[in-house]
Amino acid sequence: MPEGDSVWRAAARLHAALAGREVTLSDLRTPRLATVDLTGRTTLDVIPRGKHLLTRISGDGGLTLHSHLRMDGAWNVFAADEKWHGGPAYEIRAILGTESHTAVGYRLPVLELLRTADEDRVVGHLGPDLLGPDWDAAKAAANLLAAPERALGEALLDQRNLAGIGNVYKAELCFLAGVTPWTPVGQLPDPDTTTVRLAGAAHRLLSANTGRGETRNTTGIRRHGQALFVYGRAHRPCLRCGTPVRQAPQDDRPTYWCPRCQSGPTP
Repeated sequence: MPEGDSVWRAAARLHAALAGREVTLSDLRTPRLATVDLTGRTTLDVIPRGKHLLTRISGDGGLTLHSHLRMDGAWNVFAADEKWHGGPAYEIRAILGTESHTAVGYRLPVLELLRTADEDRVVGHLGPDLLGPDWDAAKAAANLLAAPERALGEALLDQRNLAGIGNVYKAELCFLAGVTPWTPVGQLPDPDTTTVRLAGAAHRLLSANTGRGETRNTTGIRRHGQALFVYGRAHRPCLRCGTPVRQAPQDDRPTYWCPRCQSGPTP
């Protein structure tokens, strides 16, 4: 599943290509939306909300095309005369085109059209958005602390607590906090202070990576293979202490930690 910074970049690409322009090509390839025609309407804006994409379109009091990429979905933007790529044609779920660009959604597991006034129905449950105007570190910390018995890694991934963290940032944030992902939130050193610092660190990391493309970096090191502290580094030396990084599943996802730099329970 993409991290919040990846979704933010996808929204920026879609917004640049579509916003303020008339829809000249519309093809929504899901049974519920197969007869919907958005041509002649204007795309107002495209915004990210956590890991959700909201494409707002004029008419009928305001419409929103809501999509979620989950594990494999992608929105690709092409010039009007450019050949599409991103997967076979049968994986295309949505096409929105203007005179100059075409946005093609591949393998979108969530695609629905709703009134803009009803957006809370699909994103209202989310916590503060790490890359949104509603970001509130104190609220995010309070959400994490609301279930003190819950493992920190699971709490960070719960989009109801704070929206935008995926498996990569989960592992990296636990490393920066010096605790394993299985550490209960209530057993963090000084939980009130630590959760605020974690929320702040998450905001800084995702914000810093919005402009880096898919080359995500949390270490500040520019050398090849050293962009992340622990994620994806199973059996390789920890960048801080040299101890081999370990890996185990947490909530059916691979989770990484350094057994020397991070204290707390492990599987």
